[in-house]
Amino acid sequence: MGGPAARWHAVGVNRPEILLTVAPELRLFVPSERREGRTALRTDGTSTLGHVVESLGVPLTEVGRLLVDGRETAVSHVPRDGESVEVCAVRRPQRVPGAPLRFLLDVHLGTLARRLRLLGVDAAYESTDIGDPALAARSAAERRVLLSRDRGLLRRRENWAGAFVYSDRPDEQLRDVLGRFAPELAPWTRCTACNGLLKEAEKGTVEERLEGGTRRTYDVFAQCTACGRVYWQGAHHARLEAVVDAAVRESGGAATRHG
Repeated sequence: MGGPAARWHAVGVNRPEILLTVAPELRLFVPSERREGRTALRTDGTSTLGHVVESLGVPLTEVGRLLVDGRETAVSHVPRDGESVEVCAVRRPQRVPGAPLRFLLDVHLGTLARRLRLLGVDAAYESTDIGDPALAARSAAERRVLLSRDRGLLRRRENWAGAFVYSDRPDEQLRDVLGRFAPELAPWTRCTACNGLLKEAEKGTVEERLEGGTRRTYDVFAQCTACGRVYWQGAHHARLEAVVDAAVRESGGAATRHG
């Protein structure tokens, strides 16, 4: 009575076994043995369903509905023996209620930040590594969706909202974010350097900031209202225009055009 065998038996009884199915879109996060169909998983009997999902490597930012025996269930549910659990991917386009849609990108997503700004999307970006706690705190303070490829960062409870960026290629990253959140596009209205808003500028008011060749060649300018940077349709404009046109086209043409 009460010996080691009895204690082991009691622990075993209290560890329910569930049948788990993970959506195809989320299978890259889980161990290879759980990527095909339904698999058995033994839990500890006390952890919530949200914790169980995260322990498998799936950030909750990427999870849509959680179905237990076919019924939608909260992340706080504690799984019971024999339950069938289906982990669904977040539905796209994803709506983020409670604040205007705006983003915060970590230090590794600088190119994506500049491309979002080029499209007029509010995208704050930390060009230096300020640390996970500070990023999460800024996400909460400014109500920004934190974009990152760091699953640990996305698991921080302080985040207001977050999303995993699936690709390491800027073109695919941009396509992913636009497809997931469907932000309103307003190309050529934000500073790609600081995220400030642009305004039209008379040539005479910005001439002292221009090199001689630029002064002689161009007459139409815009200036950032935050950092003062001056913009014109220079040598790289055609390449940037191609990025803008592709994004607007893939977004169904829903954009306010400027410039």
